[in-house]
Amino acid sequence: MPKSYVVGVGMTQFLKPRGLVDYPEMGLEAATKALLDAGISYDQVEYAFTGYVYGDSTAGQRVLYQLGMTQIPVINVNNNCSTGSTALYQARLLVESGVVDCAMALGFERMERGSLGSKFTDRTNPLDHVMGVMAENRGFEPTAPGAAQIFGNAGIEYMEKYGATATHLAKIAEKNHRHSALNPYSQFRDVYTLEQVLNAPKVFGPLTKLQCCPTSDGAGCAIVASEKFVKKHGLMDQAIEIVAQEMATDSPKMLSTSAIEWAGADMTRRAAQQLFKKAGVTPNDVQVVELHDCFSANELVTYDALGLTPPGKAHSIIDSGDNTYGGKFVINPSGGLISKGHPLGATGLAQCSELVWQLRNWAGERQVPNVKYALQHNVGLGGAVVITLYKKANNAKSEPRVGYNPAVEARNVTDEEVQKASAKVNQRSEILSARL
Repeated sequence: MPKSYVVGVGMTQFLKPRGLVDYPEMGLEAATKALLDAGISYDQVEYAFTGYVYGDSTAGQRVLYQLGMTQIPVINVNNNCSTGSTALYQARLLVESGVVDCAMALGFERMERGSLGSKFTDRTNPLDHVMGVMAENRGFEPTAPGAAQIFGNAGIEYMEKYGATATHLAKIAEKNHRHSALNPYSQFRDVYTLEQVLNAPKVFGPLTKLQCCPTSDGAGCAIVASEKFVKKHGLMDQAIEIVAQEMATDSPKMLSTSAIEWAGADMTRRAAQQLFKKAGVTPNDVQVVELHDCFSANELVTYDALGLTPPGKAHSIIDSGDNTYGGKFVINPSGGLISKGHPLGATGLAQCSELVWQLRNWAGERQVPNVKYALQHNVGLGGAVVITLYKKANNAKSEPRVGYNPAVEARNVTDEEVQKASAKVNQRSEILSARL
């Protein structure tokens, strides 16, 4: 079967949504960094998938025209919180099909302050069915965010059925905040005690504010290439193979009376089972995981759904410490969504960036030892999940191309770096350059 590789990644620092940086600037920074990481320019990209949830159509073109108007196809992607990984999925699929040898997956988001809400009140909400089922079975609190109620109820049901506690949920958040202190891209880098997490303001059920991801501004990017492209450009030493990748949508279980299923657990189960079967490995072969912890409750139920623990035993790896450094898995070394932030379109590509750096052994103080396989899980309600398994193409050591280690230092790009990454053929027009 044809192989695909991530040969370049880049991301911006995730910021509080204050409108200080607009999406063209964020997207340009992430794309430039990924191109420089791969050692190529934009004219070598044959296809681009650009992901965002909140924005007008063709925003992807608005970002990428800054690197050159090369007339390649640019497809704009919106798949809720799994948007970034959906763009990556499309890029990987196109490369492995043999249609192109190099594709870009770019995700960015400029968000508003406060909890997520529907932008359109004059048409059907895509989550109306699950919201209705939840209201019938668990009630609905008008003052609490809808997403917090869906994921919070999933955690409550897991506690009721299997004996997990509110303390287990708080320990997940404590871990992720602690991990984020070592990540220069994180929106928050403060470390909190377990007591501080438990005593933070309540959001819904057992979930406190410190167990919920914030809204964020940011961007991430990955360059996906074929084996032929990797060898031609001498990229094998830094290339990260996409061993397997699966995408799934909801089963009818989402509309059952189970709160765990409202959060999309069954699509995660399906995608994970297919992925590990295709890869010929098991969850026990994985060392590091970037997992969609939009709320601590979702991290808990996802341990189970991914097969990291036996059914009903998710809280066991929290008690044993097998979800952090020194344990069986290191889950969310980046700090996860809870602390790193969650700009919807960028999240999946930020997860990809972290795992690429981990597999290259670039992650400095947050480096997971002896990483062979890295697992990524990105989910969006409504619903879609993308799960990806990575490994390094070979055991050779690779060094950053940009004069510093981007895994441990978050720098802005310079004008010279943008020019270096820009298309050499069909360069930016003078009119466009003047306007930008």
